[in-house]
Amino acid sequence: MRFRKLLERSVALNRCVLFAGALALCMSTSVNAETKMLELEKDELKLGFIKLTDMAPLAIAYENGYFEDEGLYVTLEPQANWKVLLDGVIAGDLDGAHMLAGQPLAAYIGFGTQAHIVTPFSMDLNGNGITVSNEIWEEMKPNIPLDADGKPVHPISAAALKPVVERYKDEGKPFNMGMVFPVSTHNYELRYWLASGGIHPGFYSQSDVSGQLDADVLLSVTPPPQMPSTLEAGTILGYCVGEPWNQQAVAKGIGVPVITDYQIWKNNPEKVFGLSKSFVDENPNTTLALTKALIRAAIWLDENDNENRNEAVEILSRSEYVGADEEVIGASMTGTFEFEKGDVREIPDFNVFFRYFATYPYYSDAIWYLTQMRRWGQITEDKDDQWYDEVAKAVYTPDIYLTAAELLIDEGYAKAEEFPFGTDGYKPATAEFIDGIEYDATKPNDYLESMLIGIKPGQSQGS
Repeated sequence: MRFRKLLERSVALNRCVLFAGALALCMSTSVNAETKMLELEKDELKLGFIKLTDMAPLAIAYENGYFEDEGLYVTLEPQANWKVLLDGVIAGDLDGAHMLAGQPLAAYIGFGTQAHIVTPFSMDLNGNGITVSNEIWEEMKPNIPLDADGKPVHPISAAALKPVVERYKDEGKPFNMGMVFPVSTHNYELRYWLASGGIHPGFYSQSDVSGQLDADVLLSVTPPPQMPSTLEAGTILGYCVGEPWNQQAVAKGIGVPVITDYQIWKNNPEKVFGLSKSFVDENPNTTLALTKALIRAAIWLDENDNENRNEAVEILSRSEYVGADEEVIGASMTGTFEFEKGDVREIPDFNVFFRYFATYPYYSDAIWYLTQMRRWGQITEDKDDQWYDEVAKAVYTPDIYLTAAELLIDEGYAKAEEFPFGTDGYKPATAEFIDGIEYDATKPNDYLESMLIGIKPGQSQGS
């Protein structure tokens, strides 16, 4: 019998679900007969985030009362950097957090700190950009074709940067760029863009975790809010980061965004909501309640063609959330994006929080991150295709997501067609990347083989 019919009878039930890919476990889902609310194992929660636009579902779930509707009393706490945030979830100081999509996967396979983190909710699509200093932009511009209005033709290939990088190498000077964390989307997107233009972003190895082996461009970690000031100081010449820190560079007149991640990989996954597996096992109803509140927030952020975005911008501009000027946050979040000063272009899907099934945790999204870890040497040994599938299913938990969706549908907060019921967790193959290379998540080793720069199946770093 369908879960919604059981819910209408308001009884406690045990629902066996497939969790972590291969393990069948029984998750007890209890509903209070009078309130129709989930009977929570824990109702006071502390959730972490980094000051970025894409933490928006957390802020909206809090401000719009969606957490309280679920009986949750939530404290939202900004974290200094991604490592501190991850450590907080692992130690239990945080009950869950806004995370880089690569963090739960890397933790599970033991790259960095070993831990079993899972995600029942993908927080958004797109939302990042690559910015270079004004000086580097001026050197790139002669290499970029112009349209009929004299504006640069987009998307801009890293091939336009390659002569600049080669000049630095010839002069014996390092070309330094920033990204936010070794297993961040930003690291992989920056590497993807550079490599697609013939620039080598460097390898990782067991003995050298700098990621700079054989590199033409030296990538290093800088916390997101510090990106503009680090660029202005000249410590880095460019960076890849989420908003609002690309638009901040434009507002301050210190840099030029050259490409967004929407242009590198159309509608790419970005952040996730991460919790320890032990928390989920011990608090299944609380996990469902959290997921429900976050889904409602995502719906609100995208509904009616983004009509709530201006209100969201005001909320995010507050010091307790992102703490940037409304104009800076709104420059990208309301459907436009400013590249060179005055060059404002429409990118209505720069930030996507719900449409295109954005919040569903697809296994194919997880596998893309794993292929990039292998491509650049963070995964040091060959893995067969089945391994990628098994890791994705150990970390991404769409069963929890769809149970939360069923509850929201029953309560009238969502519609069935807004969720990918019946999916196997794999999106169709796509070639909507800047280099046109097709990605089929069911064939990760074939995908790695197709890359011009990077470690291929059967190779080790540098071979």
